Amino acid sequence: MSSASGEAPLNPPDQTVLYEEKLRPSFWIWVIAAGVSSAVIVMFAPISLEVGYGAAVVFAGIVATLLVLSTPRIVLTPSTLTVGRATIGREYLGGVESFRGEDATYQRGPGLHGLAYLCIRGWISPVVRIEVTDPEDRTPYWLVSSRRPEALVEALGA
Repeated sequence: MSSASGEAPLNPPDQTVLYEEKLRPSFWIWVIAAGVSSAVIVMFAPISLEVGYGAAVVFAGIVATLLVLSTPRIVLTPSTLTVGRATIGREYLGGVESFRGEDATYQRGPGLHGLAYLCIRGWISPVVRIEVTDPEDRTPYWLVSSRRPEALVEALGA
């Protein structure tokens, strides 16, 4: 944005990406999707094999599209954290912890707070818990799946 008075334009806030991760489906999710798609052939085989194969291809395309389109991203900049569709200012972030194994299972199950924001994927075991300190927000924390939880914790702590 420039001004008529000759002043220099205001610089946009720093949006340098400090950390980024896509929570893509694991290989075994694609294997399961292929298996379910091939089962469609059996469902339509009584009509004809051509219809069965065609329906399997269409079903596989739909499943693949849904898996790709539903892949959330974690993006950390100096001013914001975006996980999936949610964004929060870094000034509202508190303590950060990563969990693996049984601790991660506990965080996703019995230890889960009902008001927490979740972006977890069943095919990614480790999770990161990010405390929300905004007094206007009822959400106590975000629980986020991550294949590199230590790197995310380190980036959030910087």
